[in-house]
Amino acid sequence: MAQTPADRLPPLDLLATFECAARHLSFTRAGAERFVTQSAISRQIRTLEDELGVALFKRSHRALALTPDGVRLQRTCTAVLDQLRHTVREIRAPSRREVLSLTTTPGFASLWLIPRLPAFTREHPGIDVRLDASFEKRQLRADGFDVAIRYASAGTSEGEPMFGESMQPVCSPKLLRRGPPLKRPEDLRFHTLLAVSNAAGMGMPLEWDPWLKAVGLSELQPASTLSFTGYSEAIAAALAGQGVAIGRRPLVDALLRKRQLVAPFKDLTAPTRAYFLVIDPAARARPAVRALEAWLMAQARQPA
Repeated sequence: MAQTPADRLPPLDLLATFECAARHLSFTRAGAERFVTQSAISRQIRTLEDELGVALFKRSHRALALTPDGVRLQRTCTAVLDQLRHTVREIRAPSRREVLSLTTTPGFASLWLIPRLPAFTREHPGIDVRLDASFEKRQLRADGFDVAIRYASAGTSEGEPMFGESMQPVCSPKLLRRGPPLKRPEDLRFHTLLAVSNAAGMGMPLEWDPWLKAVGLSELQPASTLSFTGYSEAIAAALAGQGVAIGRRPLVDALLRKRQLVAPFKDLTAPTRAYFLVIDPAARARPAVRALEAWLMAQARQPA
């Protein structure tokens, strides 16, 4: 039966762009995901709306929302694109190297995961890992990820717990040798505290506040504070002897074992959050994903 003009589908690229923009409700974030500018996303959406003859988004100065037609189209696009990705994955030539996509926080990636990943690739030739280190919580299937390692309070994250975390001040041994005294928690008032900034509402909470409250020093005023946008930068500054950082254990356990960092108050730790392994249900059917899952859980059970 001959197709009518109403049966003609818009270009797949426009539908993929719409699905991305509808998922993020942001042309800027959609552009970042699809490696084009915000204005390019806006033009493609306008082209799709002209093609369909309806508005798909309600645009305001500070917000973007879907129209009822946009909601209907998003549901269908998400289902069809998911099925298309699944089918392509199944029929892709088996001789190709398999790529697993994993997302986690920058601090966990740099201090715990990256030093261990070479062992996984040695044990599993033919499997490559694409690592996304971001504070943004990715949507696994929608954003194209197989595995996530989440940092969250107990009971607030889906997935399987890997290990808990506790906090403890750490510094370089040379800071203890050359600096002011650091024998009691009260001595922190003589030192620079290395912290993670949370001014933009992104990233981890300020590490010092929970620990200082736990030891009864919530009003402590340090000699100075040095803030960073990421936890790995704060630890790099501690390694350089620039001040005292909160050691998130077990992330810093390897540095403590090598004596690159020391814990001046060995018995004063405060429990905090935990790490959870989350697997996309569809991805778990792949043997390579199950191999990565088993390897990560085995690594989590080993000493740092």
